[in-house]
Amino acid sequence: MSFTQTVLLAALAGGTIFLGLPVAKLKGLSRSWQASLTTAAGGVILFLIWDVLSQAVEPASDALDRARAGDSPADFLLYGGILGASLAIGLLSVTFVSGRVSAGRDGRAQAGLALAPQHVALGTAVGLGLHNFSEGLAIGASAASGATTFAMLLVIGFALHNATEGFAIAAPLTQAGAGGPSISWRFLGGAGVIGGGPTFLGGVLGYVFSSPVLSILFLGLAAGALIYVFNETMAVSRRFALPMVTGTALTIGLLAAFGTDFLLTAAGA
Repeated sequence: MSFTQTVLLAALAGGTIFLGLPVAKLKGLSRSWQASLTTAAGGVILFLIWDVLSQAVEPASDALDRARAGDSPADFLLYGGILGASLAIGLLSVTFVSGRVSAGRDGRAQAGLALAPQHVALGTAVGLGLHNFSEGLAIGASAASGATTFAMLLVIGFALHNATEGFAIAAPLTQAGAGGPSISWRFLGGAGVIGGGPTFLGGVLGYVFSSPVLSILFLGLAAGALIYVFNETMAVSRRFALPMVTGTALTIGLLAAFGTDFLLTAAGA
């Protein structure tokens, strides 16, 4: 597969994130629907945390198995250290930036208060962007190695996943006072570029340079950011005071994300 074909397919895989963004423009939703959409997005994010961490842990786990078999433990120590450090940096940096944004919004610290839906959406987009960069690396590396069929399967799988990820960005914006005219298409487009654009960038870099260290680094950063976003999404969800509605929606979002992943795995992606 040529470099041009690879970057075009990586752009396609990331671009499907825009398919879920129009959900943010839904108007006149009841509290139950607002709560359901927001919390279902939390279920998708919870799946993504598991998915990202499982991908990040795999190289470290393989290195540990090799160390137990008699190889040097250097790779395990390197991979494990990078994963731990990147996860902490991802979580704490997003926490710090969000705190500064909240303080700047009202001129004072917003300790204990949930972020505005727009900030939750942007935080989700950042976490997904870091994740999608690592997915782009996988696409580029597979194409460069000559594994064309596998690269195509990755593109299809990531494209389908990114369509659900767009929903995770948009759903919190359906809350009263956040959806409709107050959320511009420019804002949604920017969030889509932040979340999906790194798939293209990762495809470019992965084609010319492949490194498990780089992949672990971005997966760890993504996991940390998504953990923060999940916590904030649940804080927004709790404000609706509809525990059965939100609990059901969280379960549906989580199971839907796992179901999509199982279907892709069964198809060979």
